[in-house]
Amino acid sequence: MGLLDSTLGAASGKSDASGGVTALVGVLGGLLAQSGGLQGLANKFSQSGQGNAFASWVGMGENQPISSNQIQNVLGSEQVKALAAKMGVDPAQASHFLAEYLPKIVDKLTPEGKVDPTADHQQGLANLLPALLQSLGSNPRGTAQT
Repeated sequence: MGLLDSTLGAASGKSDASGGVTALVGVLGGLLAQSGGLQGLANKFSQSGQGNAFASWVGMGENQPISSNQIQNVLGSEQVKALAAKMGVDPAQASHFLAEYLPKIVDKLTPEGKVDPTADHQQGLANLLPALLQSLGSNPRGTAQT
């Protein structure tokens, strides 16, 4: 069973949540660390022409959507493949998951409407993951709802 499956199982009460949550924090934290934190991730989005979308996630207004193809373009197929392998899903599922949840994660990690370079984003991820698991449980395939 992949990380996403075990996390979804945890969200629906079918297994022990702590392992899946810890692993998901690790995957998302790894993405932030590899990107140079939220500021580095913002730079990646900006360089790929998606800076406005990222800025909307940080800001106090409504989050702009992003597609799985745009996620692939920003992060690169190798990073998406690596994340997919860690999550136990195929790259298309990983990019769909990131397109759905990365805006929400960035939004929650920037409650003041700006990137705080001194913030402990790993701890922030750990704190907001229970709420994410709840929303995953209500959308079990991790697909974007329209």
